[in-house]
Amino acid sequence: MAAVDWFAHAEVAEPAPPGRRRRPPAAHPRGRPAATVRSRRKATQRRVRGHIVWMILFALLLFGVVAVNVAVLRAHVAVSRLDDERAKLEARNQALASALSAVHSAPRIEAAARRLGLIPASGGNTSYLDLTAGGR
Repeated sequence: MAAVDWFAHAEVAEPAPPGRRRRPPAAHPRGRPAATVRSRRKATQRRVRGHIVWMILFALLLFGVVAVNVAVLRAHVAVSRLDDERAKLEARNQALASALSAVHSAPRIEAAARRLGLIPASGGNTSYLDLTAGGR
């Protein structure tokens, strides 16, 4: 592989052929601008109008995106509020179920004891035994 010699004389390409030069548009004899100036002005106005139309379309698109995001946010807030309410109601249902179970358990146990021949003790006949080692 040969090294590049930066200082060697290289062949130079031929210059490009001269292009057509435009002449400045001549003014209309009555002092009005030439037709090409008018057509250029119309083309520029069309381009500006096109840019404005695109900017309006993008602004509408962004407005739509923001509106959708706001709607989704409101829906999320409503769902989270309903979730909180559901959790509170479930906790209340569990507390009520526990209270109902406690209310129904005492009479059921008393009825089972009566079937076995047991009777409730009166308050005056109740005595306590001391089962600790020093109590003997």
